[in-house]
Amino acid sequence: MAVAPWALVHEGDFFTWASNTEERFECASGNPPFIRYQSFSGSVREGALRYCASLGAKFSGLTSSWAPFLVATASLLKAGGRLSFVVPAEIGHAPYASPLMEYLVANFRIVHVVAVRTKLFPDLSEDCWLLHAEGFGGSTTEIRFTALDSFRHTKGPPRQFARVGVDEWRTVWNKRLRPYLLPDPMRELYQLMAGERSSYRLGDLARVGIGYVSGANDFFHLRPRQAEDLKIPGQFLHLTVRNGRALPQRSLTANVVDSWIANNDPVLLLKLPKVGTLPAPVRRYLETEEAHAARQAYKCRVRSPWYSVPDVQVPDFFLSYMSGREASLVRNAVASTCTNSVHSVRLKDKRFLSRLNDLWSTPFVQLSCELEGHPLGGGMLKLEPREATQVVLPAPRMMAELPGNALEDAISTMQQWRHYAAAA
Repeated sequence: MAVAPWALVHEGDFFTWASNTEERFECASGNPPFIRYQSFSGSVREGALRYCASLGAKFSGLTSSWAPFLVATASLLKAGGRLSFVVPAEIGHAPYASPLMEYLVANFRIVHVVAVRTKLFPDLSEDCWLLHAEGFGGSTTEIRFTALDSFRHTKGPPRQFARVGVDEWRTVWNKRLRPYLLPDPMRELYQLMAGERSSYRLGDLARVGIGYVSGANDFFHLRPRQAEDLKIPGQFLHLTVRNGRALPQRSLTANVVDSWIANNDPVLLLKLPKVGTLPAPVRRYLETEEAHAARQAYKCRVRSPWYSVPDVQVPDFFLSYMSGREASLVRNAVASTCTNSVHSVRLKDKRFLSRLNDLWSTPFVQLSCELEGHPLGGGMLKLEPREATQVVLPAPRMMAELPGNALEDAISTMQQWRHYAAAA
């Protein structure tokens, strides 16, 4: 208070205050609280989402706190008011941020998002962009978008920007701004290929989901020598991929599995049926101290019987969930299953088995993964199952016409924006 003795400070829940105050302001600026949905909970979240819904912004339960905070802040502006905030870079891709953007374009004459590649806060893992909106009470049909290598102080928002049509943002790019980090010709080429009748989205050809959740990996994943010592019968053991780091480049083969076995890696899932009599060695293992600890884990407690792991599937491919240089698609040539640390890809038509493997390693598909996925801390690329289904598999007859150097440059650009190049 000594720093700003003239300031009026309200102590309490911001959303409660915002929904009741009659105060209105000419401008608002700051760095909103960034609390992920797991911690943004209880009555505070309920009140925030209820208030935003009354303003026309309907957020999902997966919303982080900053997005409702900005809607509530905007509602306190006078006609013609403006706001400028530091925001997470998730504003450029996260589904939960789209209600905020919809609210902004419906209630401000100008909406300007400034992407900054160099971290604004070097000591934080969170990437941050800037948001400026003015002319509260108006509306706009475009989003101004500027991409900067680094932040520098200016008297106002950048004067150079791309004009992103709101309709294009909604329909062409699925309410994402990240594609505008690329030059216009590359975005146009991408959309041309995506719209080609002979091209596919991965979701057209396959079902993408997560692997099983054991609830207690250390208990359910046995090492070969451990299973042998316990005398667990082979019909109750299933080869499994525990994480993406264990996968080879293109195909999981018997030779790879032999190396896992030779290393005595924990690659055997204890797969027990829900009903039926279990052999004595299995029953003895289910009575060990490790078993008693495992059955207290949440996922084990809520299923019956606790020791039967559900949703154990054998996919056609494994897809890396979080990746460094690129997302890996690995053919499952050994009938293995997998945990939820990698994605399970099951083809709808087995005729695409070899074609999919060949297409995946092409630069165009790598770029598609960058555009359809999203960055994670530490330079990682993350592909949720929903995002993976949108990856474009280009028409083979057009592959030779694609500009290889331009594609490689585009991939490099997207990697730099997620800081992979800096981390490598």
